[in-house]
Amino acid sequence: MFETFFTELRSAKLPVTLKEYLTLLEAVGTGIAGGRVEDFYYLARATLVKDERNLDRFDQIFAHVFKGIELLPETIEAEIPEEWLRRISTLHLSEEDKRKIAELGGWDKIMEELKKRLAEQKERHQGGNKWIGTGGTSPYGAYGYNPAGIRIGQHESRHRRAIKVWDKREFKDLAGTAEIGTRTIKVALRRLRQFARSGAASELDLDGTIRGTAEKGYLDVRLRPERHNTVKLLMFFDIGGSMDDHIREVEDLFSAARAEFKHLEYYYFHNCLYEGVWKDNARRYTNKIDTWQVLHTYPADYKVIFIGDASMSPYEITVPGGSVEHMNEEPGAVWLKRVADIYKHTIWLNPVDELHWDWTPSIGIVRQLLDGRMFPLTLDGLDAGMRALMR
Repeated sequence: MFETFFTELRSAKLPVTLKEYLTLLEAVGTGIAGGRVEDFYYLARATLVKDERNLDRFDQIFAHVFKGIELLPETIEAEIPEEWLRRISTLHLSEEDKRKIAELGGWDKIMEELKKRLAEQKERHQGGNKWIGTGGTSPYGAYGYNPAGIRIGQHESRHRRAIKVWDKREFKDLAGTAEIGTRTIKVALRRLRQFARSGAASELDLDGTIRGTAEKGYLDVRLRPERHNTVKLLMFFDIGGSMDDHIREVEDLFSAARAEFKHLEYYYFHNCLYEGVWKDNARRYTNKIDTWQVLHTYPADYKVIFIGDASMSPYEITVPGGSVEHMNEEPGAVWLKRVADIYKHTIWLNPVDELHWDWTPSIGIVRQLLDGRMFPLTLDGLDAGMRALMR
């Protein structure tokens, strides 16, 4: 079965190596997982999953391979969380179901009986009305039926009558195309790293200390500067109008970027980049900053990210005076081209679903101006964007 689990993970394109699989088997052999499927699940997840984005797929494969099987050893342990017993008042059961639960002896009786059966059962069971297994009418198990069951090992609800779901997927929101939050954005932004050691020597150089001690014959403590991410990032945020619909995603991105990058500068614009940007939206009309000043302030080794839906009238990009807010002397396309010419590593992140891009002409224009370097504001899109910035 372990071999099947490994091959299923590989078939699902999860980056699981043979060495990691052998490490898992070695850990199981030492008894780390005990005799409980839950312990084995956490052990396998810690050993085989290296990227949070693969957790959801891992959970699905785990449930597929081990569904309905509790891997019961000779001595069975069972932990029944106390809160399960205290939440009966929150259940939304029909009067008929409540009557049937009462006929079974009530909630306390059901949980007490589960403990007994976990202690008595020695193997997997199929069908029937007593043991923990599959396809029966026992209150405990999977793919069967009981008005007040405890679901163990089943992919999803079928009759929607389980009192407690045992095998819950915890990381469904981490799929690559799912909506993203600050934590998952940080995972993607970590691809944009170039480390170098600079500053005062304040960190212990263990290898150097060992080598120096061996060479000199006495303790030779050596220090080195700490490693810092040297990537410098310049971000331009489209603010207001249709971007109000995407403010949560953009706020999450901004929060994650500020936490990840020491050298981060940011400015705001509306719809398209023109001759002026700003740092404070409350004072955008009184404290505008000349865009040329920005381009002359930050050298060409900065990496640039535009964040916006690029959804506007094409005239706002292509003709002078096309801006909806002011009479711009030069088209927005001229300013985007200037940025792309100065900063060779420039991308655009778009919160609009990629399926809708072809229906908005302005999105196509911006993509063309940036040589196709526009990416959706999803986890996969961020990953692709960070790769493009590192090329």
